[in-house]
Amino acid sequence: MSPILLFILGVVFVAIGIAVSIALHEVGHLVPAKLFKVRVTKYMIGFGPTLWSKRKGETEYGVKAIPLGGYVSMIGMYPPNKADGTVRPSSTGMFQTLATEARSMAHEEVGPEDGNRVFYRLPVWKKIIVMLGGPAMNLLIGVVLTAVLLMGFGVATATTTIADVSKCQVAAGQTVDPDSADCRLTPAAAAGLLPNDVVTSFDGKAVTGWDQLTEWIRASAGREVSITVERDGAPVTTTVTPVLSARPVVGVDGRQAKDDAGNLRYQDVGFLGIGAQTELVPQPASSVLPMAGENIRQVAGVVLNLPARVVGVAKAAFSEEERDPNGPISVVGVGRVAGEVAAMEAVPVQSRLAVLVGLLAGLNFALAVFNLIPLLPLDGGHVAGALYEGARRRVAKLFGKPDPGAFDIAKLLPVTYVVAALLMGMSVLLIYADIVKPVNLFG
Repeated sequence: MSPILLFILGVVFVAIGIAVSIALHEVGHLVPAKLFKVRVTKYMIGFGPTLWSKRKGETEYGVKAIPLGGYVSMIGMYPPNKADGTVRPSSTGMFQTLATEARSMAHEEVGPEDGNRVFYRLPVWKKIIVMLGGPAMNLLIGVVLTAVLLMGFGVATATTTIADVSKCQVAAGQTVDPDSADCRLTPAAAAGLLPNDVVTSFDGKAVTGWDQLTEWIRASAGREVSITVERDGAPVTTTVTPVLSARPVVGVDGRQAKDDAGNLRYQDVGFLGIGAQTELVPQPASSVLPMAGENIRQVAGVVLNLPARVVGVAKAAFSEEERDPNGPISVVGVGRVAGEVAAMEAVPVQSRLAVLVGLLAGLNFALAVFNLIPLLPLDGGHVAGALYEGARRRVAKLFGKPDPGAFDIAKLLPVTYVVAALLMGMSVLLIYADIVKPVNLFG
């Protein structure tokens, strides 16, 4: 299959995954709303002109032209206008909320049968459940995909089988022609080690894992030691003398460490000149939640530092600076990464699928965390409004004052417009950056 076709298939795979994630996010709002008897008028995927729709009962289900979101329209998300008693139409979707609220003359009459079916009359705890249903669905999807990734595909784990043998000793940042006189053989090449050799012992000690072998090699610089490998089913023993070599210092987060001046840190350790083959090793069920928690922690870190991260993206987009591989990217960037992964013909299909599944899991965690930001028009903004309403009612009851009623969250619409404009501007910037200065994840 051609690389171009594989690239397209990767993009399509993730695009469908994102669309399904958005659809299920809105199902997370739809189901509790219907359970609490709120009248739901629309369930839509996308925004803009309607491409297809079908009415079932009192709800219209459909797909719109621009597949970058979704929404569920519920009667009475905002309290009635005091002037005429009508209920403002609204929905869980950002763009639909802005569109309907901008139509100041558009109101939706609530019939007598709908008096107790409007959203604003729900108890606070029910409002919170409805609005948290979307992010909760994304969290659930993320956990399920993480389980598929870890338990179904497994984690890429270094084995004791040699993948490659470096011929020349090369200093960091330099290149040497392997056929020139400047090529000094690595200890592995000098000892005659070959790809596909399986290392079974080192310095007389049985080797049970690649990390263990790496530690022993690093600690054996300048000392001749024996090494035994299995080659074509037979043991082969030889001697090697690891040489001192500057290797990058890697932190616990897996990233290369830097000093106070921002320079990459190196340390002199024993070096042999071999790389390990990797294989996917399925993990136990007990590993799923810790991995999901770590993904959520990383996403939360990006969200908490989002303004600074976006500034960094802007600097990179309009200068020669490199993009931060751990920074935010747009749907365009996600699609490009998915396409590049799918087109890696040298990587086994199973490994490529695992990366794509992991990418979708991370996207769902990002959707969940991002929607919890306590600002309208995000779900977290509606949750914050419900919590404020509950607190206001409790204070009024505590001091013997009349119930102030439902909080009119529509008063926060000016803030909503500002936040929405910033989000749209950020989206445009990220898309532009992903086109002119894409994130380089694969070297």
